[in-house]
Amino acid sequence: MQGRGLAHRDLAINSTGGVLFHGGSLFSSVELQAMRMDGLMAHVCGESYVRTDQPSTPAIRAQSAINTVPRSLHARVALARQSAAWVYGCAPAPAVVSLVTDHRRRTTALPAFCDAVMHQVTLGPCDLSTIGGVPVTSPLRTALDVAIHGQDFWAVETLKSIAAAPGLRCPLHLVILSLESSVRVPGKARALSRLREALRVSR
Repeated sequence: MQGRGLAHRDLAINSTGGVLFHGGSLFSSVELQAMRMDGLMAHVCGESYVRTDQPSTPAIRAQSAINTVPRSLHARVALARQSAAWVYGCAPAPAVVSLVTDHRRRTTALPAFCDAVMHQVTLGPCDLSTIGGVPVTSPLRTALDVAIHGQDFWAVETLKSIAAAPGLRCPLHLVILSLESSVRVPGKARALSRLREALRVSR
């Protein structure tokens, strides 16, 4: 009976068709950690794990990152900065999930002890994409944010990766032109320096 019960649980359908699991939903966090140690699951982000026989896709990364915040906030925020670049496969996994929300929207604050940080920004009509049902900043907006807010030890490499990813269609000269035309951008000179360095070493 016990084996049959487990087999039934393994067939449960979740948001990604049964490959991504969040602690406290089908399995507890302790159970998922044990399955990771047994080689059945791989940690993705927060309390989310993916079956080891499945590749980590942008949709899986996006859904795992957004599940670090309450479901009531999912439609009000977007993954951004290093988190968005990681979703696109262009940056290392973030220690803390970066979120943005448009400053013109009323948004509830993140709960205490949440593995995420939220920034209120101005979002234009072309600044967001949807990946796996999750709002994520567009490749161009992500590259701009990485250039401006990224850390030196990963920003340039991430910009190179974004530009090199054919599906993102985000060449560095386009990012530079967009930043040069922007006004009142704190850290603009450093951001342009990072972009030009990434462009130089990509040639």
